[in-house]
Amino acid sequence: MAGPQPLNGRYLRARTGEEARVTYIELFFDLIYAFAVTQLSHRLMHDHGLEGALQTLILWFAVWLGWQYTCWVTNWFDPDRIPVRLLLFAVMLTGMAMAASLPLAFGERGLLFALSYVTIQLGRSIVVLLLLGRDHRLTANFRRICGWLAISGIAWIAGGFADGAARFGWWTAAVLCEYVAPMFGFPLPWLGRSRAADWRTAEGGHIAERCQGFVILALGESVLVTGGTWSDLGGWDAPSVIAFLVCFAASVAMWWIYFDTGSEAGSRAIVESKEPGLMASYFHYIHVVLVAGIIVSAAADDLVILHPPERVTLATVWLLAGGPALYVIGTGLYKRVVYGWFPLSHWIGCALFALIAPFALHTDLLMTAGLTMATLIVVAGWETVSRRVMAGAGTDDRTDTGATAE
Repeated sequence: MAGPQPLNGRYLRARTGEEARVTYIELFFDLIYAFAVTQLSHRLMHDHGLEGALQTLILWFAVWLGWQYTCWVTNWFDPDRIPVRLLLFAVMLTGMAMAASLPLAFGERGLLFALSYVTIQLGRSIVVLLLLGRDHRLTANFRRICGWLAISGIAWIAGGFADGAARFGWWTAAVLCEYVAPMFGFPLPWLGRSRAADWRTAEGGHIAERCQGFVILALGESVLVTGGTWSDLGGWDAPSVIAFLVCFAASVAMWWIYFDTGSEAGSRAIVESKEPGLMASYFHYIHVVLVAGIIVSAAADDLVILHPPERVTLATVWLLAGGPALYVIGTGLYKRVVYGWFPLSHWIGCALFALIAPFALHTDLLMTAGLTMATLIVVAGWETVSRRVMAGAGTDDRTDTGATAE
């Protein structure tokens, strides 16, 4: 007897009531974005002034949006179907060019970056429309998506031909188009707008697992970059060894804050939600902040390992304290969606980072990194202990990160 067939489309995933699994081709696809994350952290380490930080922020949004839109496609479409698999390989190839151009995207490779990115976003959406056909219930939704990506594509390419502030302005407008349009259902004249019902066929558990996989990928790249930087040092003196241990411990604490209990609860919450597709979209909006914190922290780790005794300046303090703070804020917002509360441990962590920042200006990189590491451990330990206590008391685990629990 033949197995269940994809719903209303030969290339779509079969909806059998079971959670859609993340396929090997999706994991392979993510490696391109591991490369992009590394490129961004290196770029930020070498250019962490205000202008460089804002430029890296725009580029990070582009990287995330390219991954996010593709993630939604593989949520609906079966990656084991040959046309879908070939589409992913084509996106990977173009993504390599995009990622390779990131360090000089605001310089001589701006047009290459823009063309690569637009090819990924618009090309993928056109192929999806061809696979769906005219009459599928998802077709209207992807027409609107394609329309908005065409609008943003004009801004990306215009920025590729521009220079300096003009390029930044064009690309900021393009990012806003792609990031904000889904919030309003991709509204367009004559094409209407997408409604909540258009997202109900999304597999929420799959989206949650994909976001969790990206967090692991980003943390893994952070650890590898830290190890690579330490390995390249000419000599391993005591400060460099301590710096490496501090950075590694901070990465472990970041993993603990997200994965100790939050990831499993997130998957469960999204599956049990009345609107899993809409909740999945919230996950994507939040994880862009969370992973940005990992990228900034990785850039800070490189600086700490290379120059442990160097004095902290205004140009470096935001990396050292801002990256971990951004991560804690992102994980707090994630848990706010999952549990309904922003954890008290995360509020305390944010307050401690605010205290560290002005103090750091009177000390060195290694001392500041040690303080931010200790703060991350406090956040991780506080939440873990409070959750274990509440679990032992038989309290619903959806409330144990709330204000009353911690």
